[in-house]
Amino acid sequence: MDFHSSPRFSELLRDEQPEECIRSYVQRNLRYDLFFFFFVTDDVKSLRAVVNPDISKIRNIGIMAHIDAGKTTTTERMLYYSGYTRALGDVDDGDTVTDFMAQERERGITIQSAAVTFDWKSYRINLIDTPGHVDFTLEVERALRVLDGAVAVFDASAGVEAQTLTVWRQAEKHHVPCVCFLNKMDKPAANFSIESIRQKLKANPVLLQIPVGSGKSFSGVVDLLTNQKLSWKLGSSGDDGRKFESKPLDQSDEPELLQEVNEARTALIEQLQEAVRRVTLARKGVPVLCGSSLKNKGVQPLLDAITAYLPAPDERHHDLVRWYKDDLCALAFKVLHDKQRGPLVFLRIYSGTLKPQSAVHNINRNSIERMSRLLVPFADQHVEIPSMTAGNIALTVGLKQTVTGDTIVSSKSSAAAAARRAQNDGGGGKKRGEQASVVLSGVEVPDPVFFCTIEPPTMAKQADLENALSCLQREDPSLKVRVDPDSGQTILCGMGELHIEIIHDRIRREYGIETHLGPLQVAYRETILNEVSTTDTLDRTVGERRHVATVALTVRPMDILSSSGSCEVALREELEAQLSPDLKEAVENGVHSSYLQGPLLGYPLLGVSTLIQSVNIEPGTSAAMVSACVSRCMLKAMKLAGNQVLEPLMSLEVTVGEEHLSAVLGDLAQRRGTIQDIQSRHDNKVLIANVPLAEMMGYSTILRTLTSGNATFSLELDVYDAMNPQDQNVLLKRLSGLL
Repeated sequence: MDFHSSPRFSELLRDEQPEECIRSYVQRNLRYDLFFFFFVTDDVKSLRAVVNPDISKIRNIGIMAHIDAGKTTTTERMLYYSGYTRALGDVDDGDTVTDFMAQERERGITIQSAAVTFDWKSYRINLIDTPGHVDFTLEVERALRVLDGAVAVFDASAGVEAQTLTVWRQAEKHHVPCVCFLNKMDKPAANFSIESIRQKLKANPVLLQIPVGSGKSFSGVVDLLTNQKLSWKLGSSGDDGRKFESKPLDQSDEPELLQEVNEARTALIEQLQEAVRRVTLARKGVPVLCGSSLKNKGVQPLLDAITAYLPAPDERHHDLVRWYKDDLCALAFKVLHDKQRGPLVFLRIYSGTLKPQSAVHNINRNSIERMSRLLVPFADQHVEIPSMTAGNIALTVGLKQTVTGDTIVSSKSSAAAAARRAQNDGGGGKKRGEQASVVLSGVEVPDPVFFCTIEPPTMAKQADLENALSCLQREDPSLKVRVDPDSGQTILCGMGELHIEIIHDRIRREYGIETHLGPLQVAYRETILNEVSTTDTLDRTVGERRHVATVALTVRPMDILSSSGSCEVALREELEAQLSPDLKEAVENGVHSSYLQGPLLGYPLLGVSTLIQSVNIEPGTSAAMVSACVSRCMLKAMKLAGNQVLEPLMSLEVTVGEEHLSAVLGDLAQRRGTIQDIQSRHDNKVLIANVPLAEMMGYSTILRTLTSGNATFSLELDVYDAMNPQDQNVLLKRLSGLL
């Protein structure tokens, strides 16, 4: 190709010197170029040339696993062997295709799911590489919601790990068929054991391959179905693993290997009375393959297994596809913000055809939006296309109101027609209304478990920070932002410390705001201990006018639980009849303003009842002065009544394995927790307790450490309870700066 004639190159040439232009262009496109290529000997496929086959040849798959099992490395090898990258990227070097965020490359972890499209032997594969860290579990959830199959990657030296269990449960919830890939067979501690899959995942592993060698001597695999031995060259650092030898297994091979293969083949034939594919699609078994992505071994057979055993979109039974027929029906499962193009919405198309410059109807928002452009995703590079058919994953520009979980259809009338068909089928007729039956179920967002405050550097940046948080919430539904009504602080609610740290870093890099993260301020309350009656007189002269008011009142404590924690105010019957509505309102305002700020620490009051005994005012006294007199009298009474700090008690529910129960109980005892109940749920224990919120800072991290990541918890406000004197004194000293 003559690169001088390229429109993209011509644009660069207009603004730069030719030599600089060529140099910068080559540098920017050294890893991969989706549009055209030059100065290279090996051709790299253009994304424009991706096969657009029949729906039966499409595979929508996700790569899921525990942290560091090798998901991104496996994805990188798939792209290389399918011809879409010209060099093998490495997570440690920070040059992989799917980990393109600065935070991902610095930390060597996947933070957000990335979609890539490529072809393999006449099949079109739409692949999503998902994160393995528990803080980003929503990314896995929303990817699995729209995928037809998944590849579960295991570290062969570790087997089933904590996050493996989590993502496997998510796949089961969405009924996604899986293929298992035992990665890192080259590690010295690698153990080709499928028992952990059977015991921990409660799955039925179908062994399709046997490794040849282990650890450093791992050289290939034996395909049990074809009886072929696939061998990759050992030890050659420059070998990219593209070429491998495939030959029938014969009697000259190692006797131990032959015996192992024969035993495994016998078990395979006995176990699989029907085809492997039917077993996989019915989720009665999971094919198990092995290899080493880092050492470039076993990835091509994995690609073959994906196309052979995982379902095509039309093999997944969605009623909606039948109801919509050839009309458009798609689900928005992810939103990204692009500074130039605005919001980019990822859509999974279930039926119909998507075309740019067309108006679409969002059922959830009841709005019509115009889609300006249609793109094929390839990590952070995208190629514009004229149309996209059912079964594919597309990236759209122009949908400004659409958020994660919205159903997109061609028009209101097509949704109404689908609803009628659903009712005629008898499966969709619901009394709530027609549309309820023709909306795709959205993405379930987990409750946040980590909370902290965020503040802009100056008040001038407050509006910019609110805009940044709004954009980030639209991208990431697991991030919640709320304003504390007591302190006025903006509170970030996320899935863990790493999640919040990444959000903080993105605000700094992408939006240029140097924010400050602080610990969550606990919203304490105050109450009184004794019943007290007092009188106070206010005598003020303002200008030439004298204001005199005398108030007598009684304050008494109430039971916080029975009163729902509220405060009350009442007037004696005779007094209520005497006072005018304006004065009555002034008295009540004075009492309520006193309830907002307690005498001990300035926190709002709970469980206080006030009875106004008498109000005497001289002519000319204003209502504002009456309110001021009542407030002063209230403060005097509450100081005499003795004060008590109330702290928020949280209702905590922890789901944990029995082996970690004692460690969790011991930790809760140190946090002043009170155990209410311990229940059994399947193989786990559910621990229900009340714990002060002040003791729950960073609990998500501690719990993961105690249980090796095998526990989950939920937290919600239960009640306000009195602090014991010792804890109250420590709090008073800390807040006054003495500790």
